Amino acid sequence: MNSSDLVIYVWEGQADIAERVERCMLNMDVQVVRADGLSTFSSVHDGGNAIAVVSVSVLEGARFTRQGVEGSYGGMPVLWVSSSLRDTSAGSYATEYSHVLPFDFTGAELRAMLMRILRRLQSTQRQVQRSDDIIAVADCMQRLLHDADTFADCEHSVLIFGETGTGKERIAERLHERNAHYGQGPFIVVNCGAIPDGLFESLFFGHAKGSFTGAVTAHKGFFEQANGGTLFLDEIADLPLYQQVKLLRVLEERTVTRLGSASPVRLDFRLVAATNKSLRNLVHEGKFRADLFFRLAVIELQIPSLEERGEADKLAIFHSILRNVVGKERMEQLGEPPFFIMDMIAQMYFPGNVRELRNLTERIGVAARQTQNWLANGATERILRQAQSLAATTFPVEIEEAEPLIADRSNWDQEERNRVIAALNANDWKRLQTAQQLGISRKVLWEKMRKYQISDGEPEVPVSAPAPLGHF
Repeated sequence: MNSSDLVIYVWEGQADIAERVERCMLNMDVQVVRADGLSTFSSVHDGGNAIAVVSVSVLEGARFTRQGVEGSYGGMPVLWVSSSLRDTSAGSYATEYSHVLPFDFTGAELRAMLMRILRRLQSTQRQVQRSDDIIAVADCMQRLLHDADTFADCEHSVLIFGETGTGKERIAERLHERNAHYGQGPFIVVNCGAIPDGLFESLFFGHAKGSFTGAVTAHKGFFEQANGGTLFLDEIADLPLYQQVKLLRVLEERTVTRLGSASPVRLDFRLVAATNKSLRNLVHEGKFRADLFFRLAVIELQIPSLEERGEADKLAIFHSILRNVVGKERMEQLGEPPFFIMDMIAQMYFPGNVRELRNLTERIGVAARQTQNWLANGATERILRQAQSLAATTFPVEIEEAEPLIADRSNWDQEERNRVIAALNANDWKRLQTAQQLGISRKVLWEKMRKYQISDGEPEVPVSAPAPLGHF
């Protein structure tokens, strides 16, 4: 755990958890502060990495609202300790209760949860690498920008792959802007999926005056419009085969003849194409011409999805868009958004990538700006819940099946676990002597330690939670 300068403030109430937190964090560069005598987090938190561990027993039976947690407590991320878990009683939790530990938490569970919170906390503090208006914190995104800059100043065709909403057009613009020759000319964007049947020739090749009924003036097609600059063909995979043949011929001959004209026009433009489909697979299926593919894919760039870019990029993009929506002056009045909002953004899966994240951020920003409150009279929570509901229907299976942070206790015997910990304490955590005292082999002791997540210095846990602990 990269926990340098981390301070953990513990509000334990009736739960008696502060000592266990201290023991679980032994030999780590972490300061644990018992904070029950302090009224608010802001009275102790003066910057740096700080996390609050709060027992729900401090609520004295009342539901703790976000105002009481992060509004008056300075925005410090909160790790709750409760006798019920979020997964088993999700309906009783407000949106901000993102991190909940059971009362009998183990050292491994506490450290794993703190690691996740700390990683997201540091993501919000990490210096954002900007290249013009493109945010690139993740290594994969920085590599993409490096490759784009490397191949920007040349005349060869570029094929950009990326899921919907990843920013393929913005990368194409970057290639155009950083080309010494073609960057001086126009940047023409064409959505190949929106070309009506029968109008391909007119739109791409142009037409001469009087070439057909209604052609009262001459018209330059997309090829001519891009002359001296860059032609960006988005969704290139949606071009029908008969149109692909005509595109290939223009690319090979570098001339175009308008409809109704006999005079060819010389062309000099750079072609950049983009798709969210695998053109190689389409070539094998006979749905895309191999010769056109090889003409397009002289240089290939792959844009990572937002999920591949990771939490740091999600939060950096969220902050950037939020500042633009809310405005500098109002942002200073509101202060930084509560940690629970950023934490939910970091956890959320966005099938629509940056485009979807932008939509969600704008909704949160507009609500906060108009109500002058990050809670927005409940609007922010409704917006986040709606976004979570959508994400739940589209989340990748492999991510859904990630190993949980909280161990399955269905086959645990807490009394046996405490006996093992007591014996380890009595024998200074020496395994052989402990096994002999318990009358078991060293191998069986190791198996029990793994089963019960017992690590060195692990504290004993009361068999049952104190009565006032309860749940949200």
